[in-house]
Amino acid sequence: MSDVLLFTILTMCILGVLAAVVLYFVAQKFKVFEDPRIDTVESMLPGANCGGCGFPGCRGMADALVKNDDISALYCPVGGAATMNGIASFLGKAVAEKEPQVAVVRCNGSCDKRPRTNQFDGASSCAVIASLYGGETACNYGCLGQGDCVAACNFGAIHINPETGLPEVDEEKCTACGACVKACPKMIIELRKKGIKNRRIYVACSNKDKGGIARKACLSACIGCGKCVKTCQFGAITLENNLAYIDPSKCKLCRKCAAECPTGAIVEVNFPPRPPKKEGDTAKPAPAARMVVTAPAAAKPATAESAPKTTPAETVKPTAPVAEKAAAPKAQAVAETAPKNETAPTPKTAPAADPKPEAQPENKPASSEQTLF
Repeated sequence: MSDVLLFTILTMCILGVLAAVVLYFVAQKFKVFEDPRIDTVESMLPGANCGGCGFPGCRGMADALVKNDDISALYCPVGGAATMNGIASFLGKAVAEKEPQVAVVRCNGSCDKRPRTNQFDGASSCAVIASLYGGETACNYGCLGQGDCVAACNFGAIHINPETGLPEVDEEKCTACGACVKACPKMIIELRKKGIKNRRIYVACSNKDKGGIARKACLSACIGCGKCVKTCQFGAITLENNLAYIDPSKCKLCRKCAAECPTGAIVEVNFPPRPPKKEGDTAKPAPAARMVVTAPAAAKPATAESAPKTTPAETVKPTAPVAEKAAAPKAQAVAETAPKNETAPTPKTAPAADPKPEAQPENKPASSEQTLF
């Protein structure tokens, strides 16, 4: 009995040694070489495994960074420019500079602007609702508000506002990984550049219906009027399928389009508040009013020129005794025409213009005064 047990143990040991030798030579024969720099690059990455870079995890991103000579198309949105510059300096390669991005929700249809027309009684999922019908409101393009984007975010950068029923993005926490973009079945979440001083202007609407239908469904919908397109001087706004879109690469952040939008579909982010309008600015005179104001001004020079000519005081008052005879015929001629052209003075007020009648010469003919008055 002991001999059988001993033989069994020796046999198992010999088989184990032979199997180990065989496995060793097979491993050496089919050995796959892996660059040790991959492990180093993987440790330099954030390790979020979010998939924002386009690879299933940070390991795949590290492998691509080490094996590809040109890494300009590769970028880690979570690590940002600092992480990419560190990896590029370690590998001795050049990396392309890329502006930081942030997720924006292109829907401004809150509960008060987009009333419900029905109530969904089922699974709380945007994907489920979108697969069944358009949603609980009349807008078939707006946010469904079930929070699939919130569940997809691994950084807690997005949440649902209970008052508006819309998702809101925290700029400081958002890494622009794009997980929320992929999770939204309505495709209303977009990655846009943060912009200068984190200022952005975009159209917070995705409704492609005609203006009347879109306006009935949501008070803040884009109605495709085209006023923003005409206002923009840089060609940054395009209108397609009854929906305006602002190109962030061409937008100069002048905010003229936002002021022209009649429904408030264009959103301004992180801009200083606009100065309040003064009372005088709201009561600007119309062109017709300006015409009324300028009409009397044109008539004043005519009356001013005609008044001195028809005033009797100036024609009656002699300048010197020597010119009495020459002034008398002229005064008589003026007196004949005065009743026709005279408008301002009256006969009762004319004598008051002559302060001292005694100062007139003694030999003044009386016929001139009688003729005038």
